[in-house]
Order: sequence, then C-alpha cells, then structure tokens
Amino acid sequence: MLPTGVKIFVARQPVDLRKSIDGLALLTRDVIQQDPLCGHLFVFVNKVGHRVKILFWDRTGFVIWYKRLESARIRLPLEGAATLELTSSQLALLLDGVCSRRRKKSSQSSAAS
Repeated sequence: MLPTGVKIFVARQPVDLRKSIDGLALLTRDVIQQDPLCGHLFVFVNKVGHRVKILFWDRTGFVIWYKRLESARIRLPLEGAATLELTSSQLALLLDGVCSRRRKKSSQSSAAS
C-alpha cells in the first residue's frame, strides 16, 4: 500500500533501461513532466516489454526498483498522452504480468503439448 497522495506515472513510450538514476530522473522531467523529487513513482518499460524500472525519491535519496518478467510482456497503449497514471492496484497487475501479452514461445509450446 502506498502512502496517501503518492501517484504512479508510466512513460507510455519504451525506454532504454540501461539508463541509471540520472537518466531516468531526466526522463521524469522531460517525458513525464514531473519533478523526480516529488515522491511519486515513475515507471519505465523497455521496448520488448519484459523489463520495468520504477524510480522514486524516498526523502533521503533515489531508489530504483527493477523487474524482469519471465513469461509475459507488458504492452502499453502508445496512442494518447506521453504518460499514463495508474492506481496502486493497476501497477500491481502490470508488475504481475496480468495486463500483458504472453510470449510467443510460451503459447507455441502450449499449443504443441
């Protein structure tokens, strides 16, 4: 559960996740158009959709949370504003791979069974 007032912003376009804290903080300002020091969560997904980084400021420094999905891919809608705002429940589903598409490999091996 997130503290009251914390918002979750997702960059809609894929991001090169080789970026570290400084690169993601710059994207937070330029793409998401938020102050990275505000205490909100900023979510970035790579082009393939199987890696996610979340940047946040905890009042003493930046924290990056990183996840690699093994059997699912996140597919964000590319049309519309540069940023999506999610609830904590929606973020949990996204990170669990529920709001995603399965890997082709997984569906092909299932079909062969």
